[in-house]
Amino acid sequence: MSGPVLRTFWGIAMVLFSACSPVCAAPARFSDTFAVLPALSGGVPPGLLLEEQLKQAAYRALEKREAAYEQIKSPAYVALWQEQRRARFVEALGGFPERTPLNARVTGRRQCAGYRMEKVLFESQPGFLVSGLLYLPEGAGPHPAVLMPCGHTPIAKAGEVYQKASISMALAGIAAFCYDPIGQGERRHYRKEDRTPEFPSSTSEHQLLGISGIPLGTGLARAMIWDGMRALDYLQGRGDIRGDRLGCTGVSGGGTMTSFLMALDGRLSAAAPACYLTGFRRLLETIGPQDFEQNIFGQLEVGLDHADYVLAQAPKPVLIMAATRDFFDIQGTWNVFRQAKRVYGRLGFAERVELIEADTKHDLAREMREASARWFRRWLAGRDDAWSEPAFEILPEAEVLCTAEGDVLRQAGARSFFDLNVESADRLAAVRGAFWRNASASERRSKVREVARIRPLAEVPRLSREPAPEGAVVERGPVRIEKLLLRNDEGTVLPCLLFRSAQSGGGVRLFLHAEGKQAEAQQGGRLEALALAGETVFAVDVRGLGELQPAGTRGGTDPFAAPQWKAATLAYLLGRSLVGMRAEDVLACARFASEQWNNGGPVRLTAGGEAGVPALHAAALEPQLFSRVRLERTLRSWDLVVRSTHSKNQQAGAVHAALRFYDLPDLAAALPGETLSLLEPVDAMGSLLPAE
Repeated sequence: MSGPVLRTFWGIAMVLFSACSPVCAAPARFSDTFAVLPALSGGVPPGLLLEEQLKQAAYRALEKREAAYEQIKSPAYVALWQEQRRARFVEALGGFPERTPLNARVTGRRQCAGYRMEKVLFESQPGFLVSGLLYLPEGAGPHPAVLMPCGHTPIAKAGEVYQKASISMALAGIAAFCYDPIGQGERRHYRKEDRTPEFPSSTSEHQLLGISGIPLGTGLARAMIWDGMRALDYLQGRGDIRGDRLGCTGVSGGGTMTSFLMALDGRLSAAAPACYLTGFRRLLETIGPQDFEQNIFGQLEVGLDHADYVLAQAPKPVLIMAATRDFFDIQGTWNVFRQAKRVYGRLGFAERVELIEADTKHDLAREMREASARWFRRWLAGRDDAWSEPAFEILPEAEVLCTAEGDVLRQAGARSFFDLNVESADRLAAVRGAFWRNASASERRSKVREVARIRPLAEVPRLSREPAPEGAVVERGPVRIEKLLLRNDEGTVLPCLLFRSAQSGGGVRLFLHAEGKQAEAQQGGRLEALALAGETVFAVDVRGLGELQPAGTRGGTDPFAAPQWKAATLAYLLGRSLVGMRAEDVLACARFASEQWNNGGPVRLTAGGEAGVPALHAAALEPQLFSRVRLERTLRSWDLVVRSTHSKNQQAGAVHAALRFYDLPDLAAALPGETLSLLEPVDAMGSLLPAE
């Protein structure tokens, strides 16, 4: 294609301009002048400044939570703490679905040496199938039972670690129900034969599934926790299970689900999470945030740390199981244990919380399996002894499948997580439409600010100009290029390039490119052409883009390859979004440019790709700042993300629960007159959409 493709988007006419100067070879080493920041800023590389800023905000939130924890002195305060944390937890999850019929069925039975196995399917939500294996001790029962959610292994319940743990529990006289999490085992959403564009790992699958639910405000953790709660419903409905003697244990991602369930479901009489609990401070100081379902929206802001999952269970028995050489930091695990031990002691039940540390890597080692079996024998079966695990054999994967195809989505009437999201999106579209029709313009803007966490312009910190960096000015014929460094009192640092020529006087343009300020800065390029045409061009890297983007690959479809997935996750934990933070950068830069070079008048705004969504928010909320807004190759709507089974780098561009009140076309329609021009809108994969 020889030129730009013009497309009509949302019924708004597009006005195109193009650089008229030919692209020429850049002078020697001119590309070096694009760098504004030094190699380290306060000891931090430019690409990690955003992540570090968010870490510091997280540490401040954790310090506030620590101060509140120190006030827990009495049983009454413990009860209040538990009530508040549970309520905040459920609210952050978006509440739970309606309890509907499980429609459970046993698809196979097998007698094994010392135990029996049943293959089970049930519906945690209508048509949303959960596959699991119930391991029953010898005898008619009723037996105490332990729920066993799996960690991040592709074959889930069929994996060696989970078969061993389940069989060991059954041989110890405790029934074990081990089920496949969403995106694993027989519940994979991406099949090898349907590689479009690739077959993701279970962790990447969780990330993709989770990202699709962000705009709805009902994420993957909610669905996975609900699966566990409905599994407990299933166990309570069986005559051979003691419904009043239920426990939960799991390793890694299963340790996460165990922690969540023991905090939220009062039916659990005992629990033993393994290889997960470490506390957010040590997590952020070491490996950083993990898979999507392990992060609850706003939990750091409301003071919900790892230790609170244990405290919510108090004084019911909890055994914390840890590995010395785990990537989940062992020091953090001991910190969690200490906090829990103090509270259990103040309740008069110090013996009900314990810790076992196995000198292993990330795994459910034999000493952990024996310790958890003894724990549940003691607290669920009243048998306090030194039970030891005997020798036994596990079964091949093919022999522990609950469906003939090994795929629940191939069953009649089965629905996927994406199907659930689309159903939710359809429901919210009507709610959103009613709000947008009935609310005033002021009410709409107020709600967008609230949801996206964008402050009014008067509250957005002002940017100040730092001393000019070395080599701050480059003369390129009639065009003068100046490097600027802006900073605010909250620690935000923004590198910029200013293009001006002798003909300047034709207004100011704020220019934001997804690939950074240097993307259009070459000799004969677009920024130079605009300057020659008389504009003052202010090209800025907002947080996390351009010079502020972490080093590494870009362009892959694995969500963990997205440059800012860690920063986006940190923002999510803090109840914020990169969209909201970047929108404030846009507002601050527009105000700075207006006051510096346009006598306080409105500026033109051009933004593309990942910078487009924040720019649209800024323009819709403070339209007086902008005379024209041009968005290029920007996501058309979050509804497309929800309805897509694949997405690329959409975590950084999502706002939690936004679709309850607005979508991107609503913001576009809110701009006055012919202010907005949109070129080549894209879908969730960044691919061009057909013309409307």
